[in-house]
Amino acid sequence: QVQLVESGGGLVQAGGSLRLSCAASGSTFSVRAMGWYRQAPGKQRDLVAVISSGGDANYADSVKGRFTISRDNGKNTIYLQMNSLKAEDTAVYYCKYGLAYGVYWGQGTQVTVSS
Repeated sequence: QVQLVESGGGLVQAGGSLRLSCAASGSTFSVRAMGWYRQAPGKQRDLVAVISSGGDANYADSVKGRFTISRDNGKNTIYLQMNSLKAEDTAVYYCKYGLAYGVYWGQGTQVTVSS
């Protein structure tokens, strides 16, 4: 079974940057898509960015131009580079792997942006 370990969250001032990492262990053969979601208090979990196995990336409108999703296939790791952070970016961020045989979520990492 695939396990996802996230890192890189923390507290940052508005306008600052953070880089989140999500390392996958176990068999990731047949991966179809990987992505990042976030959930703020009282809100539903929303898509932030996804990247397909073919390398195509898509972003939520709220983060376009500020966030970049990338991957390192050799390390089975995906990243989310977050620049120009805003207070409204504060949330728990979750990585997600979609494989042919199932969907796997990370434990979540807190990102707090002070205004």
